[in-house]
Amino acid sequence: MIRTAVVKLNTIPALAYRQRLGAGDVGIVIVKPGVAQPGLASLSKNTGKPALSKNTSAVEFPPEAFEEAVAKTAGLPWKKLGVVKADPKQFAPEPAAEPEPEPVVVEEYVYKDLVDAFTDDSGKFSYALFNKSLIQLAHRSPVVKRMLAEGAGVAEIRDYVVGAKVRGITKNDRLSADEVAVIVDVLDELEPKGVLKELNAELRRMQAKAK
Repeated sequence: MIRTAVVKLNTIPALAYRQRLGAGDVGIVIVKPGVAQPGLASLSKNTGKPALSKNTSAVEFPPEAFEEAVAKTAGLPWKKLGVVKADPKQFAPEPAAEPEPEPVVVEEYVYKDLVDAFTDDSGKFSYALFNKSLIQLAHRSPVVKRMLAEGAGVAEIRDYVVGAKVRGITKNDRLSADEVAVIVDVLDELEPKGVLKELNAELRRMQAKAK
């Protein structure tokens, strides 16, 4: 049997394809899950409009479904296919898309405070000074000492150290963890070696000593 490729309909949960009928006529076949008898309509050679066969239920297979099938199968190549079956799983509603998270915006003054705090003699932001300050904080912080004793991971300790430093420099205890992460990402983009590379290495050494 010669048919076009199978298409999925939106009008009703069903599959549709074109099929050669006798005397060179063309028909539209719609296969609906749970309905044993497919719907069939012949296409008028003059208008191209579908005309439902006598055995096709207009309730199960409404005319607008055939009209959609005509439009979607127009121009598709003819080829041999096996038996077409409509699986109900094909028409299960897709899960709702997760809403896009609101972008985290960090106020410009935060970056200015960091630059002012860690500017070297040439007047540029010093990643070396920033890293040194973070490492010093890690060594003297009782919170870090407790976290190491409790077996906290490097990433968890690093986030605390960076957050404490940024909040201290900006004098803003309300900075969220997400805002601190954005600040670090921005600095990392400007520093190819990574702002936190030295801090991570030092925290791993401290972690090894604490074991």
